[in-house]
Amino acid sequence: MATVALVSRPASVLPKISSSCSPAVLSAASVSTVQQRKLHHAVIPKGKGGRSSSSGIAATVFGATGFLGRYVVNRLGRIGSQIIIPHRSDQYDIMYFRPMGDLGQIIFMEWDARNKDSIKQALEHSNVVINLVGREWETRNYRFEDVFVTIPQQIAKAAREVGIPKLVHMSHLNADIRSPSKYLRNKAVGETAVRDEFPDAIIMKPSEIFGREDRFFNYYANMRWFGNAIPLISMGKKTVKQPVHVVDVAKAIINAARDPDANGKTYALVGPNRYLLHDLVEYIYAVAHRPFVPYPLPRPLYHLAAQFFAMNPFEPWTTPDKVERV
Repeated sequence: MATVALVSRPASVLPKISSSCSPAVLSAASVSTVQQRKLHHAVIPKGKGGRSSSSGIAATVFGATGFLGRYVVNRLGRIGSQIIIPHRSDQYDIMYFRPMGDLGQIIFMEWDARNKDSIKQALEHSNVVINLVGREWETRNYRFEDVFVTIPQQIAKAAREVGIPKLVHMSHLNADIRSPSKYLRNKAVGETAVRDEFPDAIIMKPSEIFGREDRFFNYYANMRWFGNAIPLISMGKKTVKQPVHVVDVAKAIINAARDPDANGKTYALVGPNRYLLHDLVEYIYAVAHRPFVPYPLPRPLYHLAAQFFAMNPFEPWTTPDKVERV
């Protein structure tokens, strides 16, 4: 059985709906042929552990510049892994990665998500590929189909062709082809596309991830657009959340990458307790020492407001598709 570490953050101040929930683990049997590759000295484990040793992992982390990516890179660096970070950012935007690993262990590489040769070049010297590419909203250049289906499919295909033994793909707990959210529908299609190209792929399906720079708690904490009152659909009393901390998700990814029995399996990553959305938002404002004045907002009006925010050419605060997910 694969060992996935999920350590809960204390939340005894919130009313619990269920306290006996544990991460669901769904196994998917699969068989694939991986071509043999020459063993490089960088992937031979040596040392006592820690950043100055060698864990035997040479990982390419696509989407490392995102919220979850920096925690995954930090965990890989702490155990002495060699990390390749494909990016489309300015050099100054990725400088915070450098202290996360030992000298020369973190390698930056510019890549083009639509260039197959660029993808192969980024992972040809690795033995682990982690795909964290994702986006909360669509842009003119990258639709959800591109981000969650086409790009993961190309990464999985390239990993299979060059003989990568392990691929970890990030999906979502609520990914469903029947979902009203285009985001979640494409997540579901992306899972199937990755498995078709790389049958031994490890699929991670986390619930809402919270952390310092998240788009879950911070989304509700920054509702200053509506004044002091907080609009919630049905007052948040019909929505149940089971959030998981970002560090726990990063640990789960590393554990799966190191576990030889994890290939071809699907993991649901959730926190230990379920909460009403109303109680979570109330807790957020209590911690921030701000008044919590919720009021019910009908879904059609929420959609109308979200369409206005979606017109933002930069990073929209919310979109109609996100309204379907909250």
